[in-house]
Formats: sequence, structure tokens, C-alpha cells
Amino acid sequence: MKQLILALLFAIGTMGLNAKDANYIAPQEVQVGDTFKIGDPDAPRYKHINFPRPNFIYKRGGIANYKGLPGSKVVVTSVKEKTDGTLVIKIKKVDGGRFFGSHWEVSADLKGALDTGELLEN
Repeated sequence: MKQLILALLFAIGTMGLNAKDANYIAPQEVQVGDTFKIGDPDAPRYKHINFPRPNFIYKRGGIANYKGLPGSKVVVTSVKEKTDGTLVIKIKKVDGGRFFGSHWEVSADLKGALDTGELLEN
């Protein structure tokens, strides 16, 4: 009886581990050309989208205004998987504009950005 209960608990536990998160996108599913929307982060700053620091934005003639970013549509320009398993993508604006008026492209940790709401599926 005890073994049956343990087997049942083990089966239920493994089902929970195999369940996929609603925001999870498998690395083979993300391709160059996929589009996302930039969301409003949970934290005061973007943690998983690697926007440049304000001093680099100013040096290149831009304005470090993060308020206009949420809702911007972006397209994936490259996909790379690091040795530690994280998936790093490079994104640029769909409309062809620059981020902050100074940078064409930025990188992002895909899973972290999706989990925190920094990137949203389009």
C-alpha cells in the first residue's frame, strides 16, 4: 500500500515537472524574423533586455527616455544559445527606427525577458 502511494505521488510530481510554462518558448521555436512587443518591466529598469547605459546613449547623440519603449514592436535579427543554456537574441525595431535615437540593435535574454514581461509575444 505504501509503495502504491509513493508511486502515485511520484507520477503526479513528474507530471508537474513536465508541464510547460505559458510564456515558455523553446529555443528551436524562436527564429530570425519573429516579432515581439516590448512590455513594461516589473522592476524599475529593464533587466533582461540589455539597453545601453544612459552615458553611452548621450555620447551617441540620443536621449535616454525609457517611457516610450513599452508597446514598441521589435523583430529578432539573430539567435544564439550560450554554453550555460541561456538563449540570447538580438532585436531591432520593426519600424526601422533606433532605440533612444542612438542604437539600432540590442540583445536580450529571451527566457528572462519573457518571464518578467519585458518582452511580450506579438
